[in-house]
Amino acid sequence: MHYAELRQVREELTGPGGQFEIVDAEVLGNRLKVFKNAPPSVREVWLSSAMFAERPYLIYQDEVMTYAEAHSAVNAVAAWLFAQGVKPGDRVAIAMRNYPEWMLIYWACVSIGVAAVGMNAWWNGEEMAFAMKDSAPKVLFADTERLARMHETPGLTDGVKLVGVRVPTPHIGVTEWSEVVAHGGAMPEVAVDPDADASIFYTSGTTGFPKGAQLTHRGCVANLLNMVYSTTAQALAVERATGFTAPLDPPPAVTLLTTPLFHVTANNCGAYLTTAAGGAIVLMYKWEAGEALRLVEKYKISGISGVPVMSREIINHPDFAKFDTSSLTGMSGGGAQVPPDLVLKIDEKIATARPTTGYGMTETCGIITSVTGDFFVAKPDSAGPSMPNFEVKCVDDDGGEVAQGELGELWVKGSSVIKGYINRPDATAATITDGGWLHTGDIARIDTDGFIYIVDRKKDMVLRGGENVFCSEVESGIYRHAAVAECCVFGVPDERLGEEVGVAVVLKAGDTLDETELKAHCMDVMAKHKVPRYVWFMTEPLPRNASGKFLRRELREELSKQASEALSHG
Repeated sequence: MHYAELRQVREELTGPGGQFEIVDAEVLGNRLKVFKNAPPSVREVWLSSAMFAERPYLIYQDEVMTYAEAHSAVNAVAAWLFAQGVKPGDRVAIAMRNYPEWMLIYWACVSIGVAAVGMNAWWNGEEMAFAMKDSAPKVLFADTERLARMHETPGLTDGVKLVGVRVPTPHIGVTEWSEVVAHGGAMPEVAVDPDADASIFYTSGTTGFPKGAQLTHRGCVANLLNMVYSTTAQALAVERATGFTAPLDPPPAVTLLTTPLFHVTANNCGAYLTTAAGGAIVLMYKWEAGEALRLVEKYKISGISGVPVMSREIINHPDFAKFDTSSLTGMSGGGAQVPPDLVLKIDEKIATARPTTGYGMTETCGIITSVTGDFFVAKPDSAGPSMPNFEVKCVDDDGGEVAQGELGELWVKGSSVIKGYINRPDATAATITDGGWLHTGDIARIDTDGFIYIVDRKKDMVLRGGENVFCSEVESGIYRHAAVAECCVFGVPDERLGEEVGVAVVLKAGDTLDETELKAHCMDVMAKHKVPRYVWFMTEPLPRNASGKFLRRELREELSKQASEALSHG
């Protein structure tokens, strides 16, 4: 593979005078790597997209909004917010499905130095009340479902200006979206501090209430530059090694965003990159693989941004062959590790598309690593090399750096790391230490080419008789069986060994597989101690959270209870 060329290209692009030159700078008291020529804030990123005026920008069902129309609406929202007394440094919350208005409100907020608070659309009233109190927004934009949920919780919106989006009938005390847009006006002139909060995105905590991460303008802009750098560097490396040159003037991207906009995968990665390049964003009311295939054909979608299980559902869909997918050039998987078999299946099944992944976190405003095409196919179990504005290392339980190639918790440091968690100095101090090192909580190793391999979440290991069994590794082995559509591995309490390996499996439609056959397959592809002792074949899709990740903890609690009851009756 072309690793020498990739190293050479990285040095040229990020070195003195390079397109993505990296320098050290003082940022909020820490010495960090930054992009020398980065725009100062997200405001400039959005304003620069006005040049694409007549191109289609936001597509939802049969609605198509151009960049010119989007800029007019964003200007109106920004002017209206100023008229309500909202000023730089304040917060505005967004609680709705992936409607086009979500992006319009977001760009309006970041363009005037107001932090956009992404409210999880799956939250119940209690969770919404927590986030409202925690983030204290001046204005809340909400759709019909979220408004109804809020009205069920007394006091939740006291003192907050409410705006209803796609609300069919007027509500007392709720301003209609049409009134906001009708306000009109020019974009207010504001100088936005690079280290001001661009957004507050809540991390999906497994216990207690989530933490509100403070994503800065500097961090969000750096994430965009990281994505552009990664695509540029890997394409240049392949070109130098093989002589293959990509088309000089490819058509504008058409991206299908399949995950919620209140997370960095869809917003900071998918929406930012497509917007900066003048492409079109296609939004869905809710995820459904068959509908995604229809949209790919109808709108000639070039890229799909989502979590890995969505790519698997698309290529496994019984009607896959009935749709024209020849417009696809890339299928990306973020938010969870892409199983190696899926990397190869994407490359084989869709002739025009190359697999892509990026590993990152809310706490890094997006990606830490990125890999695509030949590099991903060559190392399908890797998440790719780190982005240029990061320092990375793997450490042991005492914080000491481990030798290259050895497993340890991944720590990262750079200008994309969040400022902290609002109202949680304890959590901030525990997560970001020693001059800016973010503890990712992921177990990883780094190879001699600088490619990072995410083995598992620290908390998602099964400790079986003193042996660490990584859930994602067992899942990758199980996915190699042709009959498996979905699987999720977790630990089941065991008196003798502490924990045993359990797995919930969903089979492809029309396929059959029993426990004996599955365990025999596992024996062929993994060490004996990793083979699941407990197997549950599920008849419904596995439960997921709002970002599309499997609810491992929920499955573990419910199915472990079943295993315990079966043993007690046995």
